[in-house]
Amino acid sequence: MEQVDWTYFRRGLTDWYRPDRRPMPWKGDRSPYRIWLSEIILQQTRVAQGLPYFERFVAAYPTVGDLAAAPDAEVMKLWEGLGYYSRARNLLKAARVVANEHHGRFPDTYDGLLALPGVGPYTAAAIASFAFDRPVAVLDGNVFRILARYAGDATPIDTGPGRKHFQQLVDAALGTAPAAAFNQAIMDFGALVCTPRAADCPRCPLADHCRARAEGWVYELPVKGKKAERRDRYFHYLVVTDAAGRFLIHRREDRDIWRQLYQFPLLEAGTLDLRPAALMQRDDWPDWLPAEELEFTGRSAPYAHQLTHQRIGTVFHTAHWPEMRDVPPAYLRIDRWELERYALPRVITRYLETDRLTLDL
Repeated sequence: MEQVDWTYFRRGLTDWYRPDRRPMPWKGDRSPYRIWLSEIILQQTRVAQGLPYFERFVAAYPTVGDLAAAPDAEVMKLWEGLGYYSRARNLLKAARVVANEHHGRFPDTYDGLLALPGVGPYTAAAIASFAFDRPVAVLDGNVFRILARYAGDATPIDTGPGRKHFQQLVDAALGTAPAAAFNQAIMDFGALVCTPRAADCPRCPLADHCRARAEGWVYELPVKGKKAERRDRYFHYLVVTDAAGRFLIHRREDRDIWRQLYQFPLLEAGTLDLRPAALMQRDDWPDWLPAEELEFTGRSAPYAHQLTHQRIGTVFHTAHWPEMRDVPPAYLRIDRWELERYALPRVITRYLETDRLTLDL
């Protein structure tokens, strides 16, 4: 294969870059805390969605020490709606490591940052370059795409050898350029020019040397070798209230989706097409929930919720249980207004916002 001209790539990219093309509040910020916070929030989250969360977190916790001292439930509630809640759990773990083991100062090396909970190679490179001028290049989805197209490289990006190969390419592309400027340029370039489905090739400063453009396969790159199967799941939530109108909720503790978020009593089945009579006959019906004392009053329309590798179908069954006695200690009895204090899966907050009932019992 003909050698790739990384000098042309580097010059074209850095000449193209202007900070005002894509303004964001953390751009140019040298604070490792704010850079780290923004990068964790933007993992698997679009900038438009993540920006308000960044601003709320900075307002609530101006320093890493403030975040480290915050109650878990408070942080999880502030994170509500962003999804991928393991990020929030690791956010707290990392903040406490920095506060307690590093005296409130972030490690200033790539390896030191990589040792923090929830900080992967991309995030460590971003913090190391932007906050501490370390000569390390970022490698994320945008960068994979740009490099694969420019070099006409069909190496699968979702394997260990593939990632190592592209790390070598981005290191060659960086060369001796200032890493902070190069990293910001390549990220903006992937967001504004070399986009997944609408690449602006006519105005691309790298177009003359882009092999994918020359060979007509821009949209076939980058290549992924593996494709994870999607799993369908069906949740039946029991929205149980007592004579005072209080709800029953509990915290999810299993190593599954939405861990440490709160939910109504749940039955997971193989279909959504189950009415209360069928649910009460299931082996996993809670022993402590006396079916004969429940008055079912409604069944919601189905809610669909898409996760990366799971499709969740959900139905909410409302029931009245006047006495609500002998409830397990893990369950809380709370008024409706108190639900706002607890971090809930997005599918539950959608239900609470609409509260649609079909009453098709």
